[in-house]
Amino acid sequence: MMMNKRVGSIIVESILAGVLVMFLLAGCWKPAYNPVWSTGDRQAKPWSRWWWHGSAVTRAGITAELEAYQHAGIGGLEITPIYGVYGEDSTFIDFLSPQWMEMLLFTLQEAERLGLGIDMATGTGWPFGGPWIGDADACKNMYHQVYTVMGGQRLAEKVTFVQPPYLRAIGHSFHDSTTTTARGQALMVGFTRPPLDIRTLRRPIAVNKNLQALAIDQVQFERPLALQTLMAYGPNNEVRNLTDQVQADGSLTWTAPPGTWTLYAIFQGWHGKMVERAGPGGEGNVIDHFSVEALQHYLQNFDSAFAGKDLKTLRAFFNDSYEVDDARGAADWTPTLFTAFEKRRGYDLRNYLPALFGNDTAEKNARVLCDYRETISDLILQNFTTPWREWAHGYKKIIRNQAHGSPANILDLYAAIDIPEIEGIEPLRIKMASSSAHVSGKKLVSAEAATWLNEHFESNLHDIKGAIDRFFVNGVNHVFYHGTCYSPPGEPWPGRLFYAAGHMNPRNPQWDHAGALNSYIARCQSWLQRTRPDQDVLLYLPIYDRFSTPGKEMIEHFDGIGKQFDSTTFAAAAATLYDRGYAFDYISDRQLQDCSIGKPGIRTSGGSDYQVIVLPHSRYIPWKTLDHIMTLVHGGATVLAYGGLPEALAGNNVTPGQEKDFRAWMQIPASTRSRGIQERKWGSGMILEGNDLEALLKVVAIRRESLVDNGLRYIRKRDGDDDYVYFINNPGDRAYTGWVSLSASASNDVNVIAYDPMGGMIGRGASRVSPQGNQEVYLDLQPGQSILIQFHDGPIAPVGFLYYRPTADTVPLRGPWKLTFTKGGPELPSPMTMDTLCSWTGLDAPSLQAFSGTATYTISFPRPTDSAVAWCLDLGAVKESAVVTLNGQVLDTLLGPVYRVNINIALLKDQNELTVTVSNLMANRIANLDKQGVFWKKFYNVNIAARKAENRVDGIFSAAQWQPRPSGLLGPVKLVSLEYFDPAP
Repeated sequence: MMMNKRVGSIIVESILAGVLVMFLLAGCWKPAYNPVWSTGDRQAKPWSRWWWHGSAVTRAGITAELEAYQHAGIGGLEITPIYGVYGEDSTFIDFLSPQWMEMLLFTLQEAERLGLGIDMATGTGWPFGGPWIGDADACKNMYHQVYTVMGGQRLAEKVTFVQPPYLRAIGHSFHDSTTTTARGQALMVGFTRPPLDIRTLRRPIAVNKNLQALAIDQVQFERPLALQTLMAYGPNNEVRNLTDQVQADGSLTWTAPPGTWTLYAIFQGWHGKMVERAGPGGEGNVIDHFSVEALQHYLQNFDSAFAGKDLKTLRAFFNDSYEVDDARGAADWTPTLFTAFEKRRGYDLRNYLPALFGNDTAEKNARVLCDYRETISDLILQNFTTPWREWAHGYKKIIRNQAHGSPANILDLYAAIDIPEIEGIEPLRIKMASSSAHVSGKKLVSAEAATWLNEHFESNLHDIKGAIDRFFVNGVNHVFYHGTCYSPPGEPWPGRLFYAAGHMNPRNPQWDHAGALNSYIARCQSWLQRTRPDQDVLLYLPIYDRFSTPGKEMIEHFDGIGKQFDSTTFAAAAATLYDRGYAFDYISDRQLQDCSIGKPGIRTSGGSDYQVIVLPHSRYIPWKTLDHIMTLVHGGATVLAYGGLPEALAGNNVTPGQEKDFRAWMQIPASTRSRGIQERKWGSGMILEGNDLEALLKVVAIRRESLVDNGLRYIRKRDGDDDYVYFINNPGDRAYTGWVSLSASASNDVNVIAYDPMGGMIGRGASRVSPQGNQEVYLDLQPGQSILIQFHDGPIAPVGFLYYRPTADTVPLRGPWKLTFTKGGPELPSPMTMDTLCSWTGLDAPSLQAFSGTATYTISFPRPTDSAVAWCLDLGAVKESAVVTLNGQVLDTLLGPVYRVNINIALLKDQNELTVTVSNLMANRIANLDKQGVFWKKFYNVNIAARKAENRVDGIFSAAQWQPRPSGLLGPVKLVSLEYFDPAP
């Protein structure tokens, strides 16, 4: 019997629907993945430090600047008030005053209207400090004196100390101006410095007038210092505290018992460090970073200013590095040091002052010094960083902090904050901040970017991009330009500038093309922020070796792997891991305490998984650290003791039981493997010891990314549970074209998606599995170019990623070119026609020598007669950035160093009009100002500092001797025929 056709259809549809439901429920089918950019989040866009000179801002000026930043693709700004502009004192606004708060609230309102984020520095300049910080809360140092008294005698001299006077100020504060040019520009006619005589200054320093011009960096007034302790050390290791036997005039009433007695007196001094680059209302003493009371008193001024104010749209508070060390001597004392030391180290430091100052045995000196420095490290973490974070959280704000430069294990400081921030260009330094973020589970790692790339006005957008790419491959995902300065509407060019060399502001001719760089950063960071790190190795930082090593100061300050770690196994391990392409993070003793056994090996407190711990050889290691490492090993972890096991336990309070544990661990029986590797089994795990780090890594099959052998750099991350994501950069000056092997699990079924963050293109990448079983991806990267590669396990939507290669056919685009100057100064040159392209500074027009700005080059050309699937427009040399427009359609913005763009043949007409809009550097116009003696370097304090000695006149920057920099479209320009290319047929 035949079934009714309609009924049969319904039954079949029902069966198919049921099967489909079961299929979906079983997870056997996935919809096609549609990759897109996600760049709308303002946090993904680049941010910038926004310097407020003298806080001399207005509502109109704030609105104008914020609109310019938003239009250029900036996601947010960090407000940092600094020194003012000479002659504009009447416009200054004191920090945290009612008027200043009005400007802050208006900024928050306008930024929210424009979709911008706002952070603010917790102070002016850096470090924390100000006029409300008196002697009790100011940073301090200790002076010590040693006396000798024989038995039966009294100390003849008085136990007193007078702090010697010292004054240091910025030596190139400002130029004086008394005449003007015909255009109304001020001319520099002399160089003046305020009188620098400590005898003319009054205490406290904040009461002195003209602090902006004085630019005081450090001041120590001559004054008697208070005795903190007087300790006597005699025969048979006898120690006596004589402090209460010292009279008010310093005389000691104590008579020494038999024998020779050495007396140590410690006096509390004032380090005298002043807030650097302070803005009006912010000049004054730097706080004692080791005193929680000092921090609380400092923050009370903010509490008073914030009372009743709506700060809900303020995102974060910021601290611009420690930098108390940037002075004579070190701030190495706090009044509660002895109490804090005994609480944390378990003994009285006063009983060991000879060892503290290096006058006992070498071993005792090292151990006591180590405990002192560890205590200092604890205090800056527990009395400054953590309570500052808690204060900010009380306002429902997060904190960004530059921990580098602190006398502490900076890995712990970075881990204690919401957004760790780094500066500098050294990869192994950058990784200090990103490692702590990865280990502690922080989403964002920020960077003070593009600070001193070249001399002033010499950095182009490609230089800045290169610096940012270096941050990206080393774990940064939230860049801050350093920076842009507020300039009032109508301010004469070049407006207000910061003394560091990066000038990302609307007065820079490059600003009109900076939107392309900002879009690039947003695309990259949209991926780098949403993915999690995929690192394999934890590299232990043996900070206790440094804590135990004496130096010229009582404390050391840490920035990363600098000279302090020269010739150490730790530095060698970090360099090997980085240079050979291993994915690693640093880890501190404190962070190791929070590690547990995870699925692949070790899991950190932030939920990140690693396969192995590298323990570089060290002289000292804390018992607590080693005890936990051995616990991890017993639970199944693998430790690579590179260069050998630790030699001794750190500190001066090692117990007999701890020493027994240490000897037992060091004597675990070892068996010899190949290449001299010693293997020690302990529970379910093992310790491998050897002098060849790569050999150790190979034993436990730690993967490395061999693409670094080709000069490429990368960071590998995970998106969700399955997808690998690589950000790959070619930092060299040669193109790389070819296959690279990636360590992601190999499969012919995996889909590779390629994302071009500069051009914004997305498509299927070419991939294959090599005969050795490795996943390989085809790359075509020009110098400076980056690409994002995603491995997706499942179907994807995009069509194939088109690969082109040039043929031998080229079409030169020769003149005449119409050259029109559209924007810039000091004046717009007249339009002209060029038969041959060259720098516009080489043309016969004096105004072009000084011109900084933008010009358009226009040419008409017929459709090429050669057949091609596409054409590459090669502009040749460009100084410095260019926008390419064909027949009215913008093709691309090119930042260099390669200036090429592909043209779809559908865009070509019988007759075509090509326009290339080029912007040059600020350099030529700046040089012209200096040659005329125009007064544009008008800033108090540090003014405009030259990076290169040859550009330094009377202590500040001058471009008067510069020759005009090449500018414009230099060519030669040509069209190159392209053909399709399938890397994996």
